[in-house]
Amino acid sequence: MPHRVGTREQWRTERLELLAAEKELTRRSDELARRRRRLPWVRIDEDYRFRTARGPATLADLFRGRSQLLVYHYMSPACPSCAAMADGFDGSVVHLEHHDVAFTAVCRAPIEELLAHRRRMGWTFEWASSEGSDFNHDFGVSFTDGQLARGAEYNFRELPPFPEPGTGPHDLPGISAFAIQDGAVHHTYSAYARGGDALWAMYQWLDRAPLGRNETPPGWFKLHDEY
Repeated sequence: MPHRVGTREQWRTERLELLAAEKELTRRSDELARRRRRLPWVRIDEDYRFRTARGPATLADLFRGRSQLLVYHYMSPACPSCAAMADGFDGSVVHLEHHDVAFTAVCRAPIEELLAHRRRMGWTFEWASSEGSDFNHDFGVSFTDGQLARGAEYNFRELPPFPEPGTGPHDLPGISAFAIQDGAVHHTYSAYARGGDALWAMYQWLDRAPLGRNETPPGWFKLHDEY
C-alpha cells in the first residue's frame, strides 16, 4: 500500500510533535544511564579462564590494563545477527580505550575458529574463547540441555521448557560490563535480547530509514560477505 503523501507544512507540524517525543526519550535514556551507573557492583571470585590471540587469560587480563571492561556475548561464528552487530564494533573500540574501557567479544567456540572468523570478517577487535569455562553459563547466555528442559532463565525471565535434548537455544546474545576496584573484578551490568538494540549500529540507521527495519524473514540479514 502506498504511503500517505502530505504538504511540507503537514510534515513540519508532525515532525515537531515527533521531536518533542524524541527529546523526552533522550531525557529518559539519560536517566536510565545514570541508574545503570548506580547499580551495586558484585565482586567476582570465580577464576574464569579464557583463550585469546595472546594466549591464556583470566577475566582480569581481558581489561588489558584498563579499569573497565565491556563484553559482547557472541553466540557463534555462524550467527548472522551477532556478526551484523559486530560490524559496528571496530570504530568504537579506539574511543572506548581512550575512555579507560577495554572491549572483548567472548564466545564458547575454540579460539582458532574465532580468529578465523575475525579474519574473514575483516575485524580487529579483541576476542576471547570461554570454551571449557562456566563464564557464559554464569552470565546467563549459555545453557545445557538439562537447564533448557527445566526452563532456563534468560533476560531475567524463565524460558519455556525444551524437554527434547538439542532442541533449545544453547547460546544467546548479551552484553556485560565489569570494573576493577581495589584489585578485584566486579560485575556491574548485563543486558540481553533487545537490551542490546541500542548498540546495534545498523538498527539505529534502519530505524530512521523510510521503511524501518523491514525484517522480512528468512535471512533478512546475512554475514556481510554473503549478500
